[in-house]
Amino acid sequence: MSEENKAVEKLTQTFADQILEVVDAFGQTTVSVKRDKIVEMLQFLKEDPDLKYDMLMDLFGVDYLEMGGFERFAVVYHLYSDTHNTRLRIKAFVPEGDEKIDSVTHLWAAANWAEREVFDMFGIHFTHHPDLRRLLCPDNFEGFPLRKDFPVEGIGYRENFVKVTRENAQ
Repeated sequence: MSEENKAVEKLTQTFADQILEVVDAFGQTTVSVKRDKIVEMLQFLKEDPDLKYDMLMDLFGVDYLEMGGFERFAVVYHLYSDTHNTRLRIKAFVPEGDEKIDSVTHLWAAANWAEREVFDMFGIHFTHHPDLRRLLCPDNFEGFPLRKDFPVEGIGYRENFVKVTRENAQ
């Protein structure tokens, strides 16, 4: 049995009520889960001696507007086990109107900036984050630029900039 399948088997046994879907595609296993026990699940994957997913390689947000996700948003965790040289993707779905999920910064320090970026770009609040504030946008910026319903032309910010042309660029 592959390490990814061992992880899925153990997750299913321990968190059966939290698993929404398991997909194997392009050589990687993705487990879609509810957000309710995300910290417990990720801590289990990190600390179980048979799994040891000890590295958070990436954490990012996805907006599934009109794409048929389990909920409007997802926070995706890419995990890696240095011990077993295996990868696992966990997608925790977050509903529109209640955009919050627990922080995993106490499990992996690398989650700090990634969670701040997801907060800044998608508006997903990470409960118990030690310093949740905007990372890329100014503090007074309104909206969340990576949401699919954010206007492509912006919301009035571009009018404040001088249009650069060949004539005035020099």
